[in-house]
Amino acid sequence: MSSNLALIYRAFGAPDAVLSLQTLKAEELAADRVRVAMTLSPVNASDLIPITGAYRHRITLPAIAGYEGVGTVIQAPAQAAHLLGKRVLPLRGQGTWQRLVDSPLAFTVPVPDDISDALAARAYINPLAALLMLNLYPPAGKHVLITAAGSDCATLLGQWALKRGALSVTGVHRSPVHRQKLAECGIQPLEETRSAQIEALAQTTDIVYDATGGKLADLLLSSMRKTALFVSYGLLSGQPYRILPHHPSTQWFHIRNALDAVSAPQWQRLFAEIWTLLRQSRINDASVFPLAHWQEAIAFYKTSGRTRKPLLAFSAKP
Repeated sequence: MSSNLALIYRAFGAPDAVLSLQTLKAEELAADRVRVAMTLSPVNASDLIPITGAYRHRITLPAIAGYEGVGTVIQAPAQAAHLLGKRVLPLRGQGTWQRLVDSPLAFTVPVPDDISDALAARAYINPLAALLMLNLYPPAGKHVLITAAGSDCATLLGQWALKRGALSVTGVHRSPVHRQKLAECGIQPLEETRSAQIEALAQTTDIVYDATGGKLADLLLSSMRKTALFVSYGLLSGQPYRILPHHPSTQWFHIRNALDAVSAPQWQRLFAEIWTLLRQSRINDASVFPLAHWQEAIAFYKTSGRTRKPLLAFSAKP
């Protein structure tokens, strides 16, 4: 293909206002990269937040949105000829909300045959964040609480914490629609409106993995024991939280910072573990949107009580 189609933003702002679908010329392929024809790419908070300008200090405009997805290798240098025609995750290079992605060979991840496109497309941001957090802050022998429990990352955190020997996992969720799924995953559901129960439970919780911040984080931190651990990996509420002297130890996790110490061989080993874990785990179903309907996909992502992950499809067919 001599042309490409990409979702680009040339200024920071609301994603549905600053993104535009544009035709680009496909550049010559570099010797250390493979060219991937994208199949599916999800819409995540981690895709949308940078577009608003939250991380403008590390983004050069214009930029192509998207951080993960799955596609097929259509062009490769001689040393990577074995990847031609294979499904891969084209990661840690160009934005993935485009039809053609030139992916650094060292961080291109082959997809096992038994993993569906819909699952493979989501195998990076949330699964890797969950795995790295559990490696850094082990849950074995501890009572665990997770917030934003209906999200893919939190659901995986809870399931994998139990696999790693957590004594219990409680999931604080906003919408009642998540209750049954959490219970089926072995996670004790607790609605976010039940402040008294959350406060009481926090007093016996050993480790919290929090993605919300705001008032819920303040409640948890003020109730937890000084010897407990609070791991913050998101601010989905859009509000900060306070850290006071009597609060437990607080650690901030960001996947970008954690990856700085991961070599290319370690990267591939992490995904070998992720494939094994995903085969045994439950994750939200997906809803597919053609690339031309990207605004609908973003609007669907923002829907309250959503139980399905929106995926952008890059083929000509919906």
